[in-house]
Amino acid sequence: MLNNYCKKKLEQLFEPADIKIGGTRKWDVQIHQPQVCQRIILDGTLGLGESYMDGWWDCHDLDEFFYRLLNAEAHKKVVTPADVIGKWIGSIYNMQHPARAFTVGEKHYNTGNDLFELMLDKRMIYSCAYWKDTNSLDEAQEKKLRLVFDKLHLQPGMTLLDIGCGWGGAARFAAEHYNVSVKAITVSTEQAKIARELCKGLPVSVEVIDYRQLKGSFDRVYSIGMFEHVGYKNYRNYFELVNRCLKPNGLTLLHTVGSNVPTRNGEPWTSKYIFPNSMLPAASQITENFEGLFTLEDWHIFSHDYSLTLKAWYDNFETEWPTLQSRYSEQFRRMWRYYLMSFSGAFRARYVQLWQILLSKNGLPGRTSIPR
Repeated sequence: MLNNYCKKKLEQLFEPADIKIGGTRKWDVQIHQPQVCQRIILDGTLGLGESYMDGWWDCHDLDEFFYRLLNAEAHKKVVTPADVIGKWIGSIYNMQHPARAFTVGEKHYNTGNDLFELMLDKRMIYSCAYWKDTNSLDEAQEKKLRLVFDKLHLQPGMTLLDIGCGWGGAARFAAEHYNVSVKAITVSTEQAKIARELCKGLPVSVEVIDYRQLKGSFDRVYSIGMFEHVGYKNYRNYFELVNRCLKPNGLTLLHTVGSNVPTRNGEPWTSKYIFPNSMLPAASQITENFEGLFTLEDWHIFSHDYSLTLKAWYDNFETEWPTLQSRYSEQFRRMWRYYLMSFSGAFRARYVQLWQILLSKNGLPGRTSIPR
């Protein structure tokens, strides 16, 4: 009886998105385990993701499935105990406390350098590419890096701080093409290994530290895909730290995924399996926390580019799976596929956003052209 009831509820949720259980279109759902409906209705997005990982259901095009589901706002019609508990925990505790700073590095970024080498572009840039006038992932990532550094008005001899440097591709690019010296930090030991090797012989130093341990003075500061790990209780501290690290006429650029509404916790499945202790900032949460510290110079939105980036990563991952499958399980493959395609659909639906925010410490003088 419960399974029948849950199946009807699921069909009702899917109907506005034109998704059918047992349908023949690429975005329709095929059920392999009858209990899946109960699991999804009772556990929400956590149950949806876990049951996919376990092989309880399939969909030929997960990207389209999530685009339709989120575009129809089906997620607003299911509230589970996990959602309520997650919001309560997020409002009470600082989930991004310094004691938890390295968790996401150990859980996600240390997953395996072999995986990321095969999935990402040649520079191993693990953030949204800029697909202006190109269909190549390598070129799109280079365009993104040039966009970041041109917005920062980098000049030879400047000192640059990279907060959350990944595998060092951006720091190396800045040092090679803009003749600057870079201090780069990460919370991942595996990222640091490659970053140090990649930047050998260049004026780039790489450290494994929490950003709250930073000291020094720099001409420019940027973070690409790191702010999602800061947490709303720490946003003000982040901007205060950047303000302290910037020289008087300094600029800082924040490249981050964003939420349409303020949140206090991460999505349950993503928090458990992909990015622990992470959450997406809303525009209001960002602006209220840099007020009095910085002047807003530019807010650039290119959310759909992240959908294209995720699809490129997914294509690489699936193409290289025969090389990876001896070291990663089939459940991992399904988890990773779900992660990449659910996020791609979310960006297409504009459920989440991609922002580049340029801030100045004392205001840019005169008329300033911001690169696009």
